[in-house]
Amino acid sequence: MRIAFVFPGQGSQSVGMLSGFAGNVTVEGVLARADAALGFSISNLIAEGPAETLGLTVNTQPAMLAASVAFYEAWLAAGGRKPDVTAGHSLGEYSALTAAGVFTLEDAVRLVRFRAEAMQSAVPVGTGGMAAVIGLTDEEVLAACEEARSVGPVEAVNFNAPGQVVVAGEKAALARAIECVKARGARRAIELPVSAPFHSSLLKPAAERLAERLAETPVSAPSFPVIANVDAELHTTPDAIRAKLAAQAASAVQWVKTIERMKADGVTDVVECGPGKVLVGLVRRIAPEMNVHSLYDQASLDALLQKLA
Repeated sequence: MRIAFVFPGQGSQSVGMLSGFAGNVTVEGVLARADAALGFSISNLIAEGPAETLGLTVNTQPAMLAASVAFYEAWLAAGGRKPDVTAGHSLGEYSALTAAGVFTLEDAVRLVRFRAEAMQSAVPVGTGGMAAVIGLTDEEVLAACEEARSVGPVEAVNFNAPGQVVVAGEKAALARAIECVKARGARRAIELPVSAPFHSSLLKPAAERLAERLAETPVSAPSFPVIANVDAELHTTPDAIRAKLAAQAASAVQWVKTIERMKADGVTDVVECGPGKVLVGLVRRIAPEMNVHSLYDQASLDALLQKLA
């Protein structure tokens, strides 16, 4: 049995997402450290909301990272084995790297809060957006974006599963891309409730700011392999990890290739470690032969210890 842990990104957050670990001292300890590092109580925001405040990018990113790392630390404290390989979707890559010891928790929560600020400020609110496209091949979506670029910048930014691609760009170009994918037979093309065209080339100013911040942040070699979003490859040196994380802000998330890489490396079981079950659904579509599991509360942790012993 080879086990992969995957860590979710923005969009999986919810008020009360840690309630299933109430009383777990390891989880409480991680949250206390995150609170101290950030200088405010992210744990109270997670527990009590309001949802609108938790949903602000600058709060969501450190909240999701703290929650996911807390779940992972609880797994280890309960006697769970370390994964053979890890990855994270977008923001989740920072959770994966923190689990692998690349960042301290304190550096990681401050880093992703900075990342959120940089990504949000790169493009004025309301000038860009994202849309999910269902039912077309990657090539069809890429062709539609190419056609829509006559209006302005737009591109495919998340290759999430076969027939599920997210595109992002300037508002007018995004609207044109939606028309183009529908003309090509997309089953659905829905604009997403996000505040910026994340992972598009419009985020290059954020990538540059992030590179500067990463240069100042201590980075260690990972204690187990972490597959990078931008190229589905393993990077082990601090400089390479910094470069790939900076590029990630303005580059497509190659999630299909990431899971295919795990499959090629002999992974049999994939555990989504963090709030929500989005990634479990994607893995089922990419590699249905893999066993998938969710680690999101004490009961699921206890059950997994039996399954993956």
